[in-house]
Amino acid sequence: MSESNSRLNILFLCTGNSCRSQMAEGWARHLKSDLVEAHSAGIETHGLNPSAVKAMAEAGVDISGNRSKKVEAVLDIPFDYVVTVCDHAHEACPVFPGKARVIHRGFDDPP
Repeated sequence: MSESNSRLNILFLCTGNSCRSQMAEGWARHLKSDLVEAHSAGIETHGLNPSAVKAMAEAGVDISGNRSKKVEAVLDIPFDYVVTVCDHAHEACPVFPGKARVIHRGFDDPP
């Protein structure tokens, strides 16, 4: 946990920060906002996928205000964990300063 925050800082990283990482961030915030400070980013930016927004809304999670961003925009955050959610992001994952632990859990891209 970061010294300034009692919650874990977690980054969900995928290729375009449009679907998988956005959904993971949304679920983490929805389920564990008291324990987790969730973020998402991409190796590139592809914009927020409307299908992801719709699917999450149907599950009761609002990610409509999220924006697609590149990983460079969050490199100054002291992450405890970086979770790569696709193989491309895992292969291209940058080195994070500090003690961030990188975990890979690939998910298929939704249709």
